[in-house]
Amino acid sequence: MMLKPSDKWTWYYDDTEQHLMLDLGDDIIFRTNLSKKLIVDCAIGINEFSVDDASAFQTYREQISFLNLSEARQAELTLYCTAAKRFHKPVQPKSWFFTPVIDGGYIPQEGDFVQLSNDHNDGFFIVLEVGDNASLCALVCTDDFILDGMKLLEFGQAIKVMHDRMSNANSVLTQGLHSMALVS
Repeated sequence: MMLKPSDKWTWYYDDTEQHLMLDLGDDIIFRTNLSKKLIVDCAIGINEFSVDDASAFQTYREQISFLNLSEARQAELTLYCTAAKRFHKPVQPKSWFFTPVIDGGYIPQEGDFVQLSNDHNDGFFIVLEVGDNASLCALVCTDDFILDGMKLLEFGQAIKVMHDRMSNANSVLTQGLHSMALVS
């Protein structure tokens, strides 16, 4: 069953879970990957699932459908992305974790897939929010992305990165050439 956005969905912060949650109705609750320290103040309380949320959901779902992920993982990633776009706190870029791209003139669009690399690994990300020089992106690989010896990103986690670290990966992922790397 394909997940469809509904105006009955409700975002709320759960003190017990210490995370932003999404009530999908029919006693189905989705726990986002956004803890209290990652969300804007207005996320505390109850927020309707808005028209903008539904639009973002559609954008991400269409792109994510190209990935070789199970339907459940696609839905999970789509909801992570939608939550981060609306409620993730503004953050400074953490570009030092990534290797600059030689021809770093690429300006991404919302929903684009980008590749980011460092000395530990290469990973694919989806662009959630585009800024002038940096964009918020979420990891679409099911394997953790090692940032350095101490830190890593998990599936669906967001990070802000300067554009000079990104290379366009739309053609690679939408043609399924790297689908093996995304299978959990």
